[in-house]
Amino acid sequence: GPFSAKPEQGFITGLFTDPSDFGQGTAAEQRLRLLHAADLIKVALAGNLADYEIVNMAGKTVRGGRVDYNGAPAGYTRDPQENINYISAHDNETLFDAIQWKAPADATLAERERMNNLGLSLVLLGQGVPFFHAGDDLLRSKSLDGNSYNSGDWFNRVDWTYQTDNWGVGLPGYATDQWAAMGALLANPALKPAPADIQAAAAHFREMLQIRRSSRLFRLETLEEVQQHLTFYNNGPDQTPGLIVMALDNSGGDRLTDAYDHIVVLFNAAPGAVTFADPALAGAPFALHPVQQASADAALAGAAYDATAGS
Repeated sequence: GPFSAKPEQGFITGLFTDPSDFGQGTAAEQRLRLLHAADLIKVALAGNLADYEIVNMAGKTVRGGRVDYNGAPAGYTRDPQENINYISAHDNETLFDAIQWKAPADATLAERERMNNLGLSLVLLGQGVPFFHAGDDLLRSKSLDGNSYNSGDWFNRVDWTYQTDNWGVGLPGYATDQWAAMGALLANPALKPAPADIQAAAAHFREMLQIRRSSRLFRLETLEEVQQHLTFYNNGPDQTPGLIVMALDNSGGDRLTDAYDHIVVLFNAAPGAVTFADPALAGAPFALHPVQQASADAALAGAAYDATAGS
């Protein structure tokens, strides 16, 4: 989050699954924080509905309004259209700058780009109204300026030609007590995206927009629709950490007019490939989404579905 310590990992930046030496506690403590973060994200993916039920990290079925977010209920809406989801906005650091702070110190630029893509995908494929900070799809940077209302174009520039993301243009006049840590990051040439990196991030964003638009199931309109069509796998204390498995079922008597009967979305925050299996997924004719079959991301060529194992 924007108000946590700058170098503090979360779901998309490797908490527990790719830990860095940020003084974040034991592996067991990090795992518990990661599982709680997954509960929060599931509530958000369901439109932050107060009455939508999830199976939480303890294996208990609870409503969104009973999932704790810093002492407040994570679920607080009665209708997904009341909910505006975002991962960054005009205040605080851009998403990419936050990732530069929070990613493992040895994470490559390519890995940081994937973290950016993952964060935006969580917003793009969730219920409710998605909101994006201008340039987040272009790895936009304000050179770690987290309070840029008065910083001018030098820090707030957006290059719509995709040649630069504005990383490393100087030390901002903000958080001067952190200048030493900022300077070390900003001066590292390995962390500066090239035009090809920016264009790859933009391509991913466009693909996710196409996927969201391809099915009404990503744009459910009422609590009742979300309750009827959306569920999650990989729940409880024995779940695979860093993996959220969201399923959209359109096969019942309340079927929506849509091209799809079943959609399964896997958000993998771990650094490597992961295989997930559940008997409930066996036998269905799943295939990679057509947009992803033609994706600019070569990694998707390795995606596979085993109908027998439901994996």
